[in-house]
Amino acid sequence: MDATDSPYLVGLNLAGRRVVVVGGGSVAQRRLPLLISCGARVTVIAREATPAVDALADFGQIVLEVRDYREGDLADAWYAIACTDEPETNAAIVAEAERDRIFCVRADVARDGTAVTPASAEYDGLTVGVLAGGEHRRSAAVRNAVLDGLQSGAIADAAEPEVAGVALVGGGPGDPDLITVRGRRLLARADVVVADRLAPPELLAELGPHVLVIDASKIPYGRFMAQEAINDALITHAKAGRFVVRLKGGDPYVFGRGYEELEACTAAGVPVTVVPGITSAISVPSAAGVPVTHRGVTHEFVVVSGHLRPDHPESLIDWPALARLRGTLVLLMAVERIDAFAAVLTAHGRPADTPVVAIQEGTTRSQRVVHADLATIADRVREENIRPPAIIVVGPVAGFPARIGDLVPGQ
Repeated sequence: MDATDSPYLVGLNLAGRRVVVVGGGSVAQRRLPLLISCGARVTVIAREATPAVDALADFGQIVLEVRDYREGDLADAWYAIACTDEPETNAAIVAEAERDRIFCVRADVARDGTAVTPASAEYDGLTVGVLAGGEHRRSAAVRNAVLDGLQSGAIADAAEPEVAGVALVGGGPGDPDLITVRGRRLLARADVVVADRLAPPELLAELGPHVLVIDASKIPYGRFMAQEAINDALITHAKAGRFVVRLKGGDPYVFGRGYEELEACTAAGVPVTVVPGITSAISVPSAAGVPVTHRGVTHEFVVVSGHLRPDHPESLIDWPALARLRGTLVLLMAVERIDAFAAVLTAHGRPADTPVVAIQEGTTRSQRVVHADLATIADRVREENIRPPAIIVVGPVAGFPARIGDLVPGQ
């Protein structure tokens, strides 16, 4: 292929057709998953293969022949990739492919092959491919920009069918970049957004001027009536033909009342899509350098709601049982009652010197981290004026050296 030629970009239907990849290194490792997902019958010929390529063979997703390439290996192939680390071998593969009229990618010298692999990505039924004359970094950069535009809604897909009903979307722990791809895509299509106070506010700034934003934290009549009012807003707008996104912090089903809203909508005949989110119970400690599990230290972690004191008649938590556990406790909504929780845990057997860490506004630039133990955490929270939203982690992992936690997220 002459360097001045412009390749003809085309989609190949390789389902059930033989594809030969010669070489089992990093190039093959990157190319094979896409070929497999297209349904191709892939044979890899290589002297040695990476562990990932070996694993594909072990699972029966490819045929791996551990040997040298031989003339005739491309027989009955529809497509070939020459990706060995030997230029003369790659040239011989391209020559055989040219003779037998098989399109062939040459990984080391792209212009000498008869096909070029585009930088590609899948998006909601679309396949986006970019060629840049062999400038792989350029094609990858453009591919990524197009994909980001589609995911954020900056690039509109006019062929998209209209979305109906309600989507319960988990917005993640606070950093707007931690919403899922699907969540951001649905948010970009919304006509109405009903947002929690813990939903990342930067996501709302991306919405178009036509989008009605309802602040769920300001719906009146107290907590119980507020939930009824939220349900009513979701149902009313959806039945009026608008696509409604209920944007929550964290995950809709982790103390987020998501299932209550799903029940209300389905009872009213409104279709619901649930988009899981990254829960703050795991991600916020992680961002502060605290793993909720660690080999040889803890084999369990429990996520606990702290919205009620241990002695509250409506509390469903078995605090004595939690105190007997040796693993990690992650307390949500617990800052204002941390004195009571620390007291009940120590009273039922948790050592007073058990490490504790409190993390305020985790994953955001205003993240704050306070280390203490069960005996001192209540005083430390008051001294440092730690306020909601905050996560409290109790257990040996909370005492690990603070390295990542000393950094401000996003820097």
